Amino acid sequence: MSAGLYAANHPARFWRPMLVPEPDTAQWDAAIRRAAAVLPYLARAGDDGIERLLEATLGEGQFGACHWRLKPARRVYYLLKPLLPRALVIHGRRRRHTRAQRAFPLGWPIEDRYRHFLWDVIGELMALHDRIEIPIIFFWPFGTRYAVVLTHDVETADGQRFVPRVAELEERLGFRSSFNFVAERYPLDHELIADLAGRGFEVGVHGRRHDGREMRSRRAFERHARHINKHLRRLGAVGFRSPLTHRHPEWMQLLEVEYDASFFDSDPFEPMPGGTMSLWPFTIGRFMELPYTLAQDFTLIDVLGEEKPRLWLEKTAYLRRFCGMALLNAHPDYLREDRHRRMYTAFLEELSGHQDCWNAVPREVARWWRERAAAESVEALSGARAGLVLRDSAGETEVVP
Repeated sequence: MSAGLYAANHPARFWRPMLVPEPDTAQWDAAIRRAAAVLPYLARAGDDGIERLLEATLGEGQFGACHWRLKPARRVYYLLKPLLPRALVIHGRRRRHTRAQRAFPLGWPIEDRYRHFLWDVIGELMALHDRIEIPIIFFWPFGTRYAVVLTHDVETADGQRFVPRVAELEERLGFRSSFNFVAERYPLDHELIADLAGRGFEVGVHGRRHDGREMRSRRAFERHARHINKHLRRLGAVGFRSPLTHRHPEWMQLLEVEYDASFFDSDPFEPMPGGTMSLWPFTIGRFMELPYTLAQDFTLIDVLGEEKPRLWLEKTAYLRRFCGMALLNAHPDYLREDRHRRMYTAFLEELSGHQDCWNAVPREVARWWRERAAAESVEALSGARAGLVLRDSAGETEVVP
């Protein structure tokens, strides 16, 4: 894997400290090497240079060279999955979930070590400069503390027919979201798509047919990517999520997108379990990555059997504390069911009272994060404000909006 795909995610770009003179490369390197001890052992198996650490964490390199290849049995299962009764799929996933979680090397539902690493980096930098506070370009705009991004993968024609109900629910509670349509699995309702765009929602592409074939090989993905790019242009879409979160960061550079949403911070239950460990957007080569940071609705409700949005709300509270991005993927196909809809509604009702939350569609978040990384000052970035990183006598760091 090319470490160059992640070079734009240096902690200096994450923190955006406003210091004159700016810390030099040697100072950042010293802070990074001291902070690296909090990361997983496998993420440090090469060395503690930032290029290697970013590849191992954001690039999931700590999971080995074969991480992006599905095992033959799983490949067959996901090819057959569309033909299997949903009850059988749920039964199989429930039988596997305990074993999957026990063997998983990352924390779940909260994996804190990459966040801890970034906080320690800025703390070490402050120690080198003998400072107790550093002003930064704050993470989110318009006086908000954290971001909430709602996304939906529309897997079937039945799900597409239910999209208006989902949009009405969100609109009533003051939210907007994105809907990712499968381009060739069912006839797209272009009137619906135009209506969503006109009401402030976003439309993205969720692969060609949702049949698990796009990532079989580099050659296969090249062929599919040409078609996906045509669908993106036809829909005026700038975002993509891969079916079944099958993913390969190098191959996906062929996509003509501003952002992707096929990765996640930590998830032991997906076909390719793993995680980027990131609670914020980050750059993968030519596009921004928006990892989902809240468990998918199918996992939470059907696999784990949760009846209330407790895990969503607990993770959101953690993300709020550390100024992160709460990104959720909920499926209109499942939201047709009362228990899914009740859970999602309860979650949104709880968040609707949060005045410090920036609810934006994914393209807005991706563009903001890219512009923030490039801005020369707070004044040069519309909606931006200054924040402070504080360091106490014990060396603990805290971010104050």
